[in-house]
Amino acid sequence: MRTVSRAFFQSVLRVAAVALFILPVWGEQGSPAGVWKTIDDRTHQPRGTIRVYEERGLWFGRIESSFNPAERYERCDKCSGERKDQPVIGMVVMRGLAKHGSEYSGGDILDPDTGFVYQCRFTMSSDGKKLLVRGFFGISILGRTQVWIREEEKSGARSD
Repeated sequence: MRTVSRAFFQSVLRVAAVALFILPVWGEQGSPAGVWKTIDDRTHQPRGTIRVYEERGLWFGRIESSFNPAERYERCDKCSGERKDQPVIGMVVMRGLAKHGSEYSGGDILDPDTGFVYQCRFTMSSDGKKLLVRGFFGISILGRTQVWIREEEKSGARSD
């Protein structure tokens, strides 16, 4: 009886040890850091790319490119404050989001087309290939959601 109990106890310890290493990784979605292709929620066409990055525990998004060559040199003439008349390409449009469980929230997002700044939150799909980005006024129901699709990083791409 004593050897059965010892074998059983050792098996339970092995299973527990494996679970401690596997379960945390299994539930993680990965990091939202990287380049994301934006899809215009009105036209449903690809719009450009945004680099999402972390800085001092908060998450930001900077416009990297536009798929419309005419937008290459556009400036944010409808923006206010420090963003007024600044180039749209290179502009930080999503700022100061913190991770809360599986959601990132507490920051804001700028629509350069209108100059409006919205509260922002996003979640990542379970496979890590899509971001559901919601901009809203006051309560989340008063807003809209865009789906961003992860882009493959090219060799030599810069990282933050």
